[in-house]
Amino acid sequence: MTDTTGAAAAFAEIPVTTLADVLGREQVMGTGIRPLWSPVPRVAGPAFTVRCPPGDNLMLHAAIHRAERGAVIVVESGDLDYALAGGNVCAVAQRRGVAAFVADGLIRDLGEVREMGFPVFARGVIPFPGSKKAVEPLNAPVRCAGVAVRPGDIVVADEEGIVIVPSARTQDTLTAARAKLAEEAGETLDMWETAHRTRIEEILRAQGHEG
Repeated sequence: MTDTTGAAAAFAEIPVTTLADVLGREQVMGTGIRPLWSPVPRVAGPAFTVRCPPGDNLMLHAAIHRAERGAVIVVESGDLDYALAGGNVCAVAQRRGVAAFVADGLIRDLGEVREMGFPVFARGVIPFPGSKKAVEPLNAPVRCAGVAVRPGDIVVADEEGIVIVPSARTQDTLTAARAKLAEEAGETLDMWETAHRTRIEEILRAQGHEG
């Protein structure tokens, strides 16, 4: 699937839990990054990638003027001492059609961000901003919360977590996720319970458990 906008719209209908089951742990970001307000809507969009060295937020501020509508700006930083962005940056990003921020770092002005309803997934909040000096490439491969992210990969995020769908695997992943959802939709709780108990008992017996 080459149409990232169309791919993102399709993935917005797929729960993150389903995508995690299909893709595996290596495509799921660590739990340190979480939605900073709730209930947050599920967001899905092509990654626009940014790298910010500790203490500096220049390239995220540059990215909000360059990312296409519908993009999720993904920031590699790991900085826990300075804010990468605040209320005005989020407001401009929202006005320009950016779908969300996924940042391995901190923001500030959370009350403003929550009031405007702009989805931000980050490590937390701090009131002091970073500087604006360090120039880094935009839309280069980054690593965010333990996951490699390339420009154009599909980012899907909700209250359950954040999953990265590699751009080369979008169609296969979407097909597998839809098939899993269809299978689950036809399964009652009684059916699930029976299958679950059978599986658990088989595992216990195989390990020599009795009782």
